[in-house]
Amino acid sequence: MAMTYFFKNTALWALLSLGVALLGAASAWSHQDLPEATDPKLQAELERVLGDMRLQALADRGSLAVALVDLSGTEPSVALVNGHEMIYAASLPKIAILLGAAVALEEGSLVMDSALEQDLHDMIRVSCNECATRVLDRIGREELLSILQSPAYHFYDQEKGGGLWVGKPYGPESAYKRDPLEQISHAATVYQAARFYYLLDRRELVSPAQSRMMLETLANPGIDHKFVKGLAVYEDLELFRKSGSWKQYHADSALVVGDNLRYIVVALVEDPDGSAILARLAPRLHQLIGGIED
Repeated sequence: MAMTYFFKNTALWALLSLGVALLGAASAWSHQDLPEATDPKLQAELERVLGDMRLQALADRGSLAVALVDLSGTEPSVALVNGHEMIYAASLPKIAILLGAAVALEEGSLVMDSALEQDLHDMIRVSCNECATRVLDRIGREELLSILQSPAYHFYDQEKGGGLWVGKPYGPESAYKRDPLEQISHAATVYQAARFYYLLDRRELVSPAQSRMMLETLANPGIDHKFVKGLAVYEDLELFRKSGSWKQYHADSALVVGDNLRYIVVALVEDPDGSAILARLAPRLHQLIGGIED
C-alpha cells in the first residue's frame, strides 16, 4: 500500500515537473517571438526608400543595417536590411546594460536606490559613459554576458549572427571579452535591437513591472540628433530611444508611438556622415509607416 502510494505520487510529481518544465520552455520561447521572416510589401518599400536616398550601395557593402517593424496591425510586419549582421554600435548596446539591471532587480540581487535610478536615466537619456560602467559593474560583467546568451533572453546567439554584446566598459579601459563572431566590444544586430523594443512594448521583457521601468528610462531622449532630429517636425510623437556614436560609427533605435501608428526603427551605419544619414532616414521611414510616402 505504501509502495503503491509512493509510485502514484512519484508519477504525479514527475508529470507536474514535466508540465512546469514545458511551461518554462514555452515562456523562454515566447521571448523570441518577433518574426525573422520579412513582410514582402514592407520589405520592398524599405528597399525602395534606401534606393531613393542612394543608400543601397552602403547597405550592399555591409555598412548600413536597418530594421523596421510596423506594430499598427494585429501582427507585426518586419523589414530587414542586413538584419543579422553584427556592426559596432557604440552606445546603443547600453540597452543591454538596462536589461541586465532589470533582470538583477527582478531577481533581487540589485536594489533600485536613488543612485542607480539616476545612473540608469543618465546612461540612456544623455548616454553617460561613467554611469553605464557603474551600472555594468553592479550587475557584473560576465553576468551580463550570461544574461544576453541565456535561453530566457537569447539576445546573443552565435548560430543566428550574434546580437547585443557588451564586452568593454564605457571608457578608456580595454575590452575584457569581445564577441565570439566578429571580435567587437560593443555590438548589435538591428534584428535583436528591434526585438528588445518589441518585447518591451508587449511588457514581456523580464516582467511587466521591469518592462515599464525600462520604457520609462528610455522615454524623453536627452540628445537631439539622428532619429530625434529627423522626427522633430512631427508633433505628438513619443520616442523611447537609445542612440550611439563613435568616430565613423553611428547607431539609433526607437519605439515610436503616435496617433494611429506604432513602430520600431533601428539603424546602424558606418560612414563619416552617418548621423546626418540617420536624421534624413527617420522621416522617410515615418512617412512609409504612416502611408504618406510619395
